[in-house]
Amino acid sequence: MKLVVGLGNPGKEYSGTRHNIGFEVLDAFAARNGLLMSPGDFGRVAKEKFEALALNGVVTLGSGTEKVLLLKPMTYMNLSGRSVQAALAFYQLEPTDLLVVLDDVAMPCGKLRLRAGGSSGGHNGLKDIERALGTSQYPRLRIGVDPPPPRVPQRDWVLGRFSPEQRILIDPAVARACGAIGVWMDKGITMAMTQFNGDEPTV
Repeated sequence: MKLVVGLGNPGKEYSGTRHNIGFEVLDAFAARNGLLMSPGDFGRVAKEKFEALALNGVVTLGSGTEKVLLLKPMTYMNLSGRSVQAALAFYQLEPTDLLVVLDDVAMPCGKLRLRAGGSSGGHNGLKDIERALGTSQYPRLRIGVDPPPPRVPQRDWVLGRFSPEQRILIDPAVARACGAIGVWMDKGITMAMTQFNGDEPTV
């Protein structure tokens, strides 16, 4: 079984913001793999478990099928680790069975970067997951949302919504991220990195 965690903040006021791209990717992945009728159904179909919205399913991959738990922590970004740790412990999974999907202000909008582990890069969600798990060695999929413009605080930037120009890059990036999750589940993090880390966004 695999655990895919999309990071974000609960509540309609945060829907569609840069910080919630992890939630958006999970919506798309669930719909693309037949776990939902439409991306907007996640909240209606998922169960409230592990201080999160949790959606169990089976995904068809090239090598067969794989059970997956899609998790949207409802703890707010800075406390994401509680939810992730609880789900891993319940299903007796290892950190290598986990993939965290999140925004990254250090990368161009729409660029993807997978890693098998590493530092939080200042991201509060990753910081808390590392604290809760006691390790930074778990896979993560970062999606670029552009650095904030001059004199715009980073908090305001990530809690803001994508511009129309950014949306042109983010929509295909979400689709690529869904593909990256599938490859990670099927063939592992190294193959997913090989296939998707050189994927440059274009308008």
